[in-house]
Amino acid sequence: LSSTYESEAVGFAGAPFYNLVMSAYTTLDIAEVGRLFKEIEHQNGRLKSDKKFAPRTLDIDLLTYDDVICVEPVVLPRPEIEYHAFVLEPLAELVPTIVHPNTNKSYAQLWAEFDQPEQKLWIVDLTWRVK
Repeated sequence: LSSTYESEAVGFAGAPFYNLVMSAYTTLDIAEVGRLFKEIEHQNGRLKSDKKFAPRTLDIDLLTYDDVICVEPVVLPRPEIEYHAFVLEPLAELVPTIVHPNTNKSYAQLWAEFDQPEQKLWIVDLTWRVK
């Protein structure tokens, strides 16, 4: 689990977002992982009608699946990795030596080369608890 980062809303005016990246091992295929994530979002109050660029209770995205490159059932690796600091920095923190399968650069190297200073984010200290 990466640190938790707070960032300004992207794509709309709104409250800041909390972002983190986690790594897990699974026997589920990509489609099953996607369905699991949607169910977790639903259990936490996210509605199917929620707009893409709007506040939400929870947003879980599958960023990579080993070194798989695909467009169905979802585009992997997620393009956001390369252009959103709130995705790339926590990913580079968690798995710095893993290589992005499209760029052949490590996530640490991609973060070191990231040049979008207007995308501000900062680590926040959150205490996690299970409901």
